[in-house]
Amino acid sequence: MNATNNTRRDKLEAFVAANPSDAFARYGLALECANLGDAPAAEENFKHLLEYHPAYVATYYQYGQLLAQLARNDEAKRILSSGIVVAQKAGDSHARDEMQASLSLLA
Repeated sequence: MNATNNTRRDKLEAFVAANPSDAFARYGLALECANLGDAPAAEENFKHLLEYHPAYVATYYQYGQLLAQLARNDEAKRILSSGIVVAQKAGDSHARDEMQASLSLLA
């Protein structure tokens, strides 16, 4: 971890603490944690998004990717499958197609 990444993560954590219902900020924090190799923190933030912002489509793709990287393929398949349904309901065919492609690689 370099200082820039720590600073970015610190800023995101502070923003999320001050604005806990901001889905975009929490998503950014989850991605930052994943990029820094802190899978437990990334997963905690992704799970929070799924619970409190279940229509936030991007969460499903990125969380599925994280689970696949951790060799938790059954969980990744479940998250991606759920995400496909959410993306379809949202009319987001691009996200749906990305998740379908990722899912097919896990099959």
